[in-house]
Amino acid sequence: MEKILIIRFSSIGDIVLTTPVVRCLKEQAPGGAEIHYLTKQQYAPLLAGNPHISHIHTIRSAIGEVIPALRAEHFDHIVDLHRNFRSIGVWFRLRVPRTSFKKLNIRKWLLVTFKINLLPDRHVVDRYFGAVASLGIKNDGRGLDYFISGADDAGALPLKGLPSSAYIAFVIGARYPTKCLPADMAAGVCRRLNRTVVLLGGQEDREKGDWIREQGGDHVINACGLLTFSQSARVIRQAAKVITNDTGMMHIAAAFNKPILSLWGNTVPAFGMTPYLPHDAAAVPVLLEVKGLSCRPCSKLGYEKCPRGHFNCMRQLPAEDIVAWTNAE
Repeated sequence: MEKILIIRFSSIGDIVLTTPVVRCLKEQAPGGAEIHYLTKQQYAPLLAGNPHISHIHTIRSAIGEVIPALRAEHFDHIVDLHRNFRSIGVWFRLRVPRTSFKKLNIRKWLLVTFKINLLPDRHVVDRYFGAVASLGIKNDGRGLDYFISGADDAGALPLKGLPSSAYIAFVIGARYPTKCLPADMAAGVCRRLNRTVVLLGGQEDREKGDWIREQGGDHVINACGLLTFSQSARVIRQAAKVITNDTGMMHIAAAFNKPILSLWGNTVPAFGMTPYLPHDAAAVPVLLEVKGLSCRPCSKLGYEKCPRGHFNCMRQLPAEDIVAWTNAE
């Protein structure tokens, strides 16, 4: 049985997008495989319930923290799904065979800087599988995984008024503000929705969530900053539909094969990070974006505020389309 180390340090969505590779390695490797995963400490909970992973190794900031433990494992192969100086440093110190994937950073830079799109029409998940093709591993088409451990799946959620189902999960947070629907637009959408809405985000989104709840109506519940990763995933799993910015929770929603409306601001679907559903999924994610803006995309990640000051990539999204999709049976 081979012992394989997968490396992806961050972030939420990128790690969730590696789960098909994890599953397929475990199930398809000749003679079986023992899968280990190296990530940052704060992201370990995303993988804690994954039955395909034997051990999760973590770092706080530097790979030196974990190199002795990794050496003691005597890995047969490294699958590098991060491909940066730090992940290459792990390989350099372990000196075992390594495969990786094409990050296409130059092509992304061309799209951001000159609006020249030379990116392949291929999702990053399918590009991840390029890192294991030489091992005979193929995509099984079953989509993403997100496993909630038994302990995290037990007990009541700390939310009052949460129905058991038929509510809308609305992910209002993201790592960068230019990926987020403005609060006044989010509140305006909430006012027109015909069922309970649960706002999801981090502690940094708590104040914004309170404002949206006050402006949006009594049917809005602000869960921002109150839930763990897995508790937020439970809310998404039970939701009837999910409205989400381009952020990690969007990919968790895809792992549960939920109906998804994703809102795109400074980033674009062409980067290959859209919701990734099973190949036989009945529902197709709806991608809502303002096409034709000369300034978009302005970054492959995001900014604290719109570089042009107008934020048209979000401001011009048709709120009536969000409401119509959400209220439809």
